Amino acid sequence: MSSSMQTTPLQAEKEADAEAETNPELYQHFANLVSSLPASEGLSNNQFYRHDQGWYCSMVPIVGAMVADACFTARPSDIIVATLPKSGTTWIKSLLYATVQREHPVDAADHPFNSTGPHECIKFFEYQLYTRNKVPDLGKLPDPRLFATHLPFVSLPSTIPASGCKIVYVCRDPKDHLISQCDFVNKFRAMNQLEPVSVEAAAEMFCSGLSPFGPYWDHVLGYWHAHLAQPQKVLFFRYEEMQRDPAAHVRRLAEFVGQPFDAGEEEDGVVDAIVRLCSFENMRGLEVTKKGKTDLVIGTVENSSFFRRGVVGDWKNHLSPDTARRIDAIIAAKFKGSGLSI
Repeated sequence: MSSSMQTTPLQAEKEADAEAETNPELYQHFANLVSSLPASEGLSNNQFYRHDQGWYCSMVPIVGAMVADACFTARPSDIIVATLPKSGTTWIKSLLYATVQREHPVDAADHPFNSTGPHECIKFFEYQLYTRNKVPDLGKLPDPRLFATHLPFVSLPSTIPASGCKIVYVCRDPKDHLISQCDFVNKFRAMNQLEPVSVEAAAEMFCSGLSPFGPYWDHVLGYWHAHLAQPQKVLFFRYEEMQRDPAAHVRRLAEFVGQPFDAGEEEDGVVDAIVRLCSFENMRGLEVTKKGKTDLVIGTVENSSFFRRGVVGDWKNHLSPDTARRIDAIIAAKFKGSGLSI
């Protein structure tokens, strides 16, 4: 078969989704299980449940995570993007996809990013793949398969760490993460005619550990310790360092996934071209960002919602000095002795 007739990864994924079997009994089983967990008020209009492994989220993503654990079979060649929400997820998805699928010239009119958003190129287990009673046949997808999750390391589908596949984790300054999370949640609250959550209320929840897939410190430290134990399997990036030198991080990413840039690509400026393609300014200006939408199990989201400001230190415009110091003190205490500083 000629290369022009081969099914692309995106086409294969769409076919797998269209042909997905359904298992409402399995979903209902896990929904019943989640409904018995301790619950409290969350940032959005949904209750937060406390997973047995100590993290919080609304019901539907937890159910999706449990279905993924029951049904997903990882391959050693898989690459998993892991982040907390609003921690550079869209950017790292863009960089990874453009790096792995670089047979598409970044300046080509038919590059996937001109018609498909990063969250459709690399889908979430708990928000897109294992949702609405679906059990997709992901075994049909070509290698390397690219997936994403907000799940803590301890709650990844069990075949992921067992398979030896690769995980790319990005963490962000907790204060910027909090502000971006609050802004994103309030967009959903506005859609449901709800009053916005104040920054002060969101900060109080954050400091209590009540943030989606958090506590923040447990999530970050879980992947940090996994990185220290297996650096060849878990790559750990800091958003702020990515901002300072994106090209160096693209090179590290390519090396990590086993697709380093050769001398010809370096000479042709491929690394810098990927950085430009995936830059906040370029991605935000694409038509698929300005007019497109991404279907998540929590609702259909305008792609522009994934692009807020993309800067470091914006928390200074929103948090009081006392609240900032409180967050810093909590993080310093939680991270003490870990070798990690944010």
